[in-house]
Amino acid sequence: MALSDNPAERHREVGRAFTARVLGTKVWDTPSPVADWTARDVVRHLTDWFPAFLAAGTGIELPKGPAVDDDPVAAWQVHCDAVQAVLDEPDTADRVLVNRHIGEVPLDRAIDQFYTSDVFMHTWDLARATGQDDRLDPDFCAQMFAGMEPMEEVIRSSGQYGPRFAVRDDADAQTKLLGFIGRDPFWAPTTVEALK
Repeated sequence: MALSDNPAERHREVGRAFTARVLGTKVWDTPSPVADWTARDVVRHLTDWFPAFLAAGTGIELPKGPAVDDDPVAAWQVHCDAVQAVLDEPDTADRVLVNRHIGEVPLDRAIDQFYTSDVFMHTWDLARATGQDDRLDPDFCAQMFAGMEPMEEVIRSSGQYGPRFAVRDDADAQTKLLGFIGRDPFWAPTTVEALK
């Protein structure tokens, strides 16, 4: 079933999928497909960068949960619920996020484009690191890949993505997206600890 195009609903669906992987994680310090990151660091990344981005662009301060080092599950849940609450606010559709790099963007679209898509991609990282279901919505993978590929030079120069990982031309949409953002789609943990 394809993800909703509505930013609030899409975040609810993507957040639910990531939350399922968070709840299914048994070992938090297992390596992830992102170099030098553990499973815990995947959650840390999502809960750390977005609150500052949102506050700087809108003045909205998200409530803080416990530290990821102390309780990654609760840290994620508080954060995810807070972002959803912003998206569910009736006046969010009329607000804008201002950023010196992207200008003024409707708030719900900014969250969808920059944050929800990040959660979506990192769902694979957490799932793969911890031996869980790593399948992503194929339609959204195809949509993201189609939108990102024409901007490859800008995306690559941002430093947010590693070098493109070569995949077959006839690869599925998820594999193409993962390769584009610099992931080895065939990466697997080197230890069995993640699966315990």
